[in-house]
Amino acid sequence: MNISFSGLVRKGAGRGRALGFPTANIPAPLDCEDGVYVARVFFNNSEFPALCFIGAPEMFEERERRAEVYILDWDGDLYGKEIQVEILKKIRESRKFDSSEELVGAMKEDLRVAREYFKVSSCLPES
Repeated sequence: MNISFSGLVRKGAGRGRALGFPTANIPAPLDCEDGVYVARVFFNNSEFPALCFIGAPEMFEERERRAEVYILDWDGDLYGKEIQVEILKKIRESRKFDSSEELVGAMKEDLRVAREYFKVSSCLPES
């Protein structure tokens, strides 16, 4: 895949942080299918391994399509900053989950797949 896009990080509903996966929200690219991807994020002249969800969070009855980027093992404030995202590999399709627990379980599996992709060793976030 060779899809790259950028945008200014805007404040979301904060659900990702509450679930243990804080995300940077930017507008979704038009030329990328909805789903969950392994990605790289660039900002402040640095590169970071990431997961990227593209789509509308249907579980929360939202219709606005966006990119939600979770940067592995990083914690900080990106609001109002521009980030660039490079999509590397699709992990799975977007889907609606029946519960927050089911969603977190899928996110932990996505994180495991991303860590394997990047060969990053670290603990999963506490739930």
